[in-house]
Amino acid sequence: MSVVSGDVNGVGGAAGIDMSGGSLPIRLLHDRVLVRPREDSADRRSKAGIVIPATAQMGKRLAWADVVAIGTAVRTIQVADRVLYDPEDRAEVELHSTTYILMRERDVHAVAAERLDDGLTGLYL
Repeated sequence: MSVVSGDVNGVGGAAGIDMSGGSLPIRLLHDRVLVRPREDSADRRSKAGIVIPATAQMGKRLAWADVVAIGTAVRTIQVADRVLYDPEDRAEVELHSTTYILMRERDVHAVAAERLDDGLTGLYL
């Protein structure tokens, strides 16, 4: 599977996933964003050096993911950006034995990318 930006199997449009190998091509519609969750280490370490196991119960915690495809109406996110999202509000999909998360652009809390270093906060209300 490869990420395509622009054309998807010869059809113009937004970025999508090329499902070559006998499968149908996939194009995300409207404001949808397909992300791959980041596989951070299972155990975390506090600032004081205390190891926090993955099984420790914590409050609501947001997670980072890498964008692999975007829909036609997505305005502020690009493929290969890192996004911050709520892991409790997600729809998972499995493609070629890899788990992805499908969400709307409005469900993304923050975007991290080098192209955003323009001094603006990116906030709009």
